[in-house]
Amino acid sequence: MSRNLDADALSRVSAHAVPPHGTDVRSAEFRGPLFTEWRQAMRGEALRTTVGGATPEALRERVGIPSIAQREVWEQADPITIERIRAAAAESLGHPWADALGSLFARYVRDGDRATYERAVSDRQERLTGAVAAAAVTDEQTWIDEAADGAVVLCEQSTWSLPAHDDAHARRGFVLPDVASPYLDLVAGEIVAQLAVADRLLGPRWDESWPGLRERIRHEAETRVFTPFETRDDLWWLGYWREVNNWNPWILGNVLLAAVLLLDDSERVARILARALDSLDRYVAELPADGAIDEGVAYWWNGAGRMLEMLDIVAAITDGGLDATGIPVVAETLRFPMRMHLGGDWYVNVADGWARSRGHEPWQLPFRWGTLTGDARVTAWARAARRPEAPVAHVAGGLPRLVRALADTAWRDAVPAAAPLPAAVWLPSVQVLVRRSGDGTAAGLALAAKGGTNDENHNHKDLGSFLVAAGGRQLLVDVGKPTYTAQTFSAERYRIRAMQSGWHNAPAPFGLEQGEGPVFAAQVIAAPRGEPGPAPLAADPAVLELELAGAYPLPAGDSWRRTFRFDGTGSPSGTERIEVADRWRLSEDGAHRLHLIAAGKVTPSAGGVEVAADGHRIRIAATAGSTPIVPALEEWELDDPELIAVWGPRLTRLVYSVGGRAGTFTTVIEEIS
Repeated sequence: MSRNLDADALSRVSAHAVPPHGTDVRSAEFRGPLFTEWRQAMRGEALRTTVGGATPEALRERVGIPSIAQREVWEQADPITIERIRAAAAESLGHPWADALGSLFARYVRDGDRATYERAVSDRQERLTGAVAAAAVTDEQTWIDEAADGAVVLCEQSTWSLPAHDDAHARRGFVLPDVASPYLDLVAGEIVAQLAVADRLLGPRWDESWPGLRERIRHEAETRVFTPFETRDDLWWLGYWREVNNWNPWILGNVLLAAVLLLDDSERVARILARALDSLDRYVAELPADGAIDEGVAYWWNGAGRMLEMLDIVAAITDGGLDATGIPVVAETLRFPMRMHLGGDWYVNVADGWARSRGHEPWQLPFRWGTLTGDARVTAWARAARRPEAPVAHVAGGLPRLVRALADTAWRDAVPAAAPLPAAVWLPSVQVLVRRSGDGTAAGLALAAKGGTNDENHNHKDLGSFLVAAGGRQLLVDVGKPTYTAQTFSAERYRIRAMQSGWHNAPAPFGLEQGEGPVFAAQVIAAPRGEPGPAPLAADPAVLELELAGAYPLPAGDSWRRTFRFDGTGSPSGTERIEVADRWRLSEDGAHRLHLIAAGKVTPSAGGVEVAADGHRIRIAATAGSTPIVPALEEWELDDPELIAVWGPRLTRLVYSVGGRAGTFTTVIEEIS
């Protein structure tokens, strides 16, 4: 089973007792990059001194979440952000809170719909975040009461876990959550951190006008989060018996923040910290040296980005004793999304990622970490997204991230900068190439190509696929993630069109789909040069050659090679061009297809096909041997709101048909000015 099938599926199928039979999940102390860096300082005894020896209030002050009583902080909060939040919050004031009904929760089991219930919970959380921010800034009772109502609504919610993650159906056949045995998932972590930050901000006012509310928050946090976290080793995302993914730092960071803000026992906080670090070290150990995230940029924010936020908390509560800024893999991982930037809000996307920024990423996070590590390119990339007329953060990012951004005057005052846009990036761990004509410009063409394996997190069958952007805008595209349903993380995953190799820019020998799992992989024959460091396999910085036969259920000895070349002067007009050359040698004769997925207006033209969108145009010409080939065009009328938000109403698949036991096929892409 591919890893993308068990991130959600394992938590859903048997989350309470999933380790393989006979597995001792805590048989030895784990020693990863964090332990190697910090050694004795990370051990329980040291943490009991640095953390357990501090007062609870001292720990809270170290994490820098300002109380409503700290008026100087809130009076200097970015006024544009506050005004947007207050205006949006005022629209909800006096209206009923979103209903997270049992019938909506049950839909996940009944008809596979997970999005409707998730939207209701998200609406509650965003409304509470807006109310807390408005209360902190204005110190008005109306907003203090609104925030209290939101806190009570979440405390009364039957579960903080999502139906797609909750295990009550698998264990007991329930279509509702099992309130006697709460599951600790991503959203449970988000909610406990949100309530903890709300308690920290508004606690003095709630003590005056809402006595009992803070005790209720602590009771629910204890039952739903702290006790499960401290007592259960079988939660898969802890990493004690299987590989971890973005769940690990996402949950750990939120649990740790909530523990610091809600618990009045510093020694217990130290124990939670020790357990959290032991688990986080397993995530850090899986990060490759080049910093690549196989789930892509969209998941960086809620994976590696969450790791950085947690490490920030760790440094704070240990009073600088555990500082991760000098750990090489942390610095490289920080740079990953900057390296995947195509221009504007467009990014190289893989797996379940989106091709465009969603508009509410927590840009203060890379800005702060770029500053901490002295990485001017990362801070410039973050500043490229900063608009003085726009909010410094959004309620959709969650209350902790919003408060961090509002309290960061350096981020408030940051001026826009030009994005670095590296000319050449080669990430060998995931076999991803990004190539453009020069540093710092989105003008002209950009190529991104991918090898890897079909066992990546949130995997799509995309080996040998590529995308092309003009002026930073994707025109030959990776479709990305549609709305999640029960099918998404199940054995039926690859029946979803967007996840099939036939709907990626990949070949299809004999019309085959790529295989599933770790044995189906691309092999690098020649690699380019490019940051984060020079690769030894090829001298040409613009060429990547992959053997793709291993991606398909083909006989041993068959070969399908694909070579990507970025040429700045190779076309007759002297303009940039991208060449993708396929060469195959197979044991049998047959019919083959090559696919390209285009976003924009697609029209036949002399010598090929043109694709145009947002003022950018490319021409695609293809030849089999020396014979020009005209593709068949298949339109995909999109009906998924997430895909429409990125691509508009439709995508077009270009299908090239060829044949033979051996042959060549060349695709040339040029920009049309």
